[in-house]
Amino acid sequence: MASKYDLTPRIAQQLDIHLIFPLLEFLQEQGLYPDEYILKAKIELLNHTNMVDYAMDIHKSLYHTDDVPQEMMERRAEVVARLKALEEAAAPLITFLQNSSAVQELRADKQHNLQLLQERYQIGPDQIEALYQYAKFQFECGNYSGAADYLYQYRALCTNSDRSVSALWGKLAAEILMQNWDIALEELNRLKEIIDSKSFSTPLNQVQNRIWLMHWSLFIFFNHDNGRTLIIDLFNQDKYLNAIQTSAPHLLRYLAIAFIVNKRRRPQFKDFIKVIQQEQHSCKDPITEFLACIYVNYDFDGAQEKMKECEELILNDPFLGKRAEEGSFSSVLLRDEFLENARLFISETYCRIHQRIDMGVLAEKLNLNLEEAERWIVNLIRTSKLDAKIDTETGTVTMEPNQPNVYEQLIDHTKPLSGRTYKLVSQLLEHAQTQLAR
Repeated sequence: MASKYDLTPRIAQQLDIHLIFPLLEFLQEQGLYPDEYILKAKIELLNHTNMVDYAMDIHKSLYHTDDVPQEMMERRAEVVARLKALEEAAAPLITFLQNSSAVQELRADKQHNLQLLQERYQIGPDQIEALYQYAKFQFECGNYSGAADYLYQYRALCTNSDRSVSALWGKLAAEILMQNWDIALEELNRLKEIIDSKSFSTPLNQVQNRIWLMHWSLFIFFNHDNGRTLIIDLFNQDKYLNAIQTSAPHLLRYLAIAFIVNKRRRPQFKDFIKVIQQEQHSCKDPITEFLACIYVNYDFDGAQEKMKECEELILNDPFLGKRAEEGSFSSVLLRDEFLENARLFISETYCRIHQRIDMGVLAEKLNLNLEEAERWIVNLIRTSKLDAKIDTETGTVTMEPNQPNVYEQLIDHTKPLSGRTYKLVSQLLEHAQTQLAR
């Protein structure tokens, strides 16, 4: 069951090869697949990189031997020779960049910098290109720190916009792999600005870039302190949500979990439920199906079953199942937050549509015992705007009639109009600018 909802095969298609390895490491630790299967997948991926030493170690583990094939030894020699050649080609520029007093002569004007390098240090376009190739090769060898530094320096000198964007993707991947989440978030935002403002050859190309960006962002959003809010800010934008619905509906899992555990974003939650309703037949995922059971179909028995599936799914998802260690105790924080909020969703909705509720029935639907359910509903009444009374003798909860205020309803329905108007005007202006640019 656990592997049934594993999204790794889909997500891996949208990632750089190096970003797939952390996912495979997680799956191996969880024992979701046989070790041999994971090790073979790693070997296959490593064949497309320059991490030959890592490939040798995996080969030894897979085949239980201390020997490695001759072709791997030859491949290693080729990589070392190529690395040395690229280092020599980029050496003049690297030497300059390591000279702090010389670097201070550089300005924000790239043309000035290129002229300065050429006239005073005899460093031209060939050496700048060599720096890019050297940085790229370092990345392919698994030296992410060196690659990130050189790609940053390359972008400061590069005048080719496409090559600069390529370097930025590489820098983002390197920062993710080094788990520098704050810096990675900065690079992610830079890429988003470029993708949203750049003129692409086709709209489909722009959509694909957004799809890549959202997949890469999962590493950041589920590790950054403010990530669960930031993922809603990005994924819930019209252009990005449209890209998800048309090309990557599996990403709704991560947007849904962010909404479930993020109490500050409840106003946007209603609109998201409409998306869940639209996609409930095409997106078969326990997280989204759980929300559909509660808010679309009002199927509380179904929600109870889905909640169990969601718990197992979270534990085995590489992005959601991160463990927090405290001494000898280990827990999956997101699982605990999900269960707490999932029970809240079930109880709130169930209480709103029933006038009299049996505590035993509610306890069953929340997967709690009777005493826990009673404490839960007391807390719910205390913290939410439910007008209800608990009868401890009969073990029931009685809901008081709540007549909706017409004026409040009118205000609630007209609130989104200004936002929608703003979006419409923005889209019209963007379309007009695109037409003028042509």
